[in-house]
Amino acid sequence: MNIHPSSVISKEAEIGKDVHIGPFCVVVGRTKIGDGTRLESHVSLGSDFGIVELGKNNRISAYSAVGGPPQDLKYKGEPTKLVIGDNNVIRELVTINIGTPGGGGMTRIGNNCLIMSYAHVAHDCQLGDHVVISNSSQLAGHVTLEDHVKVSGMCGLAQFVRVGKFAYIGGDSAVNKDILPYTIAQGSFAVMRATNRIGLERAGYSKEDIESINRAVRIITKGSDTVEESLERIQKECAMSPAMDYFVQFLKSSAKGVAK
Repeated sequence: MNIHPSSVISKEAEIGKDVHIGPFCVVVGRTKIGDGTRLESHVSLGSDFGIVELGKNNRISAYSAVGGPPQDLKYKGEPTKLVIGDNNVIRELVTINIGTPGGGGMTRIGNNCLIMSYAHVAHDCQLGDHVVISNSSQLAGHVTLEDHVKVSGMCGLAQFVRVGKFAYIGGDSAVNKDILPYTIAQGSFAVMRATNRIGLERAGYSKEDIESINRAVRIITKGSDTVEESLERIQKECAMSPAMDYFVQFLKSSAKGVAK
């Protein structure tokens, strides 16, 4: 463990093995830092009220504020949480808030995520594994990004939006409806424009799965059918598989409606 003498560490903090805390960091409250994690400098970590848990081998860059109170007028200092997994990179000037009682009480970030400079992850957001959020993109409260989602720079995601796995959000997009898995979405307001073929190929999806997904995406995005009519066509015309089952269930369960 290597803690710079200029840093201030809460007596309630739990610090693992081989943790590096650089100069002028502040670790507040009930904060747990997993083995091998590195706070570079000028990092604010934790909250006077909430609980923050970091897994192993995370890297947090200068001037980030991770685990601060939610920016929600209803929050009254309840002991909510931020839980971050392993092997994440959080770059300069990122802000991530703990959860609220009304949103399940927890903000969660999975493993192997990259959150670039100036990004914001608000209260009660749920990020899966291998998520990338590019510079200056902003997530409102209760946003869900499933595994392998990529968000380009300068994007804004409205509260309660859900983005399915392997979806890609193009730069300078405003997202106010759910984005189906495996798709590329862009615009203000963002709409799904194509299948994320390159992402699926890189992830090892079969040619047959990609063709079925692409057909389903085209049925949803290119036609004038209702969602119910599109679902009926997809189940008749597309070869079903675990990937397609997930696609269909995501579409059926969308609470905000999909961006078509």
